[in-house]
Amino acid sequence: EDLVGRGWERPWTAVCLLVDRSGSMQGDRLATAAVTAAAVTLRVPEDCSVVAFSGDALVLASQGRPRPAGDVVVDLCRLRGAGVTDLGLALRVATEQLSRSRAGRRVAILLSDCRVTSGGDADEHARGLDELAVLAPADDTADAEALAARLGIRWAPLHGPSSAPAAVAHVLGDRPAAM
Repeated sequence: EDLVGRGWERPWTAVCLLVDRSGSMQGDRLATAAVTAAAVTLRVPEDCSVVAFSGDALVLASQGRPRPAGDVVVDLCRLRGAGVTDLGLALRVATEQLSRSRAGRRVAILLSDCRVTSGGDADEHARGLDELAVLAPADDTADAEALAARLGIRWAPLHGPSSAPAAVAHVLGDRPAAM
């Protein structure tokens, strides 16, 4: 009766991936987004969501409703970059999606150049999330870096589709970025 057992386990993690599909996120950037979505949906298949946004938000995979990674990737590949960037809208949708999860850790990953062109200041909505991280195209990181610095959050550059798995692991705190 003097013996006490203790165990440790990593908290269950839920992820909402927000994919910018505005006019600045075309071509290779959308291909990188598709691979990033595959990395996220394969990593946490039971508790993830994927939302494509510009001036509106399109939920491609809903939190708590598993969807095959391949189907999400096909849907992302069908999108064309166009329109404005409303980060506030994206972050509100992430809050709603992640509120459905009972995970101990709920993370929104924003894949964007973070250049807000609609909807005003997104910082207030970002602060409403449990945890936020940013992935930005490596050739256009200034606004993403500024957002990360203001909010004290992790961010990583995306150097193309092959860097997506390592970048996701980095922003989730699993290991340093090897990009």
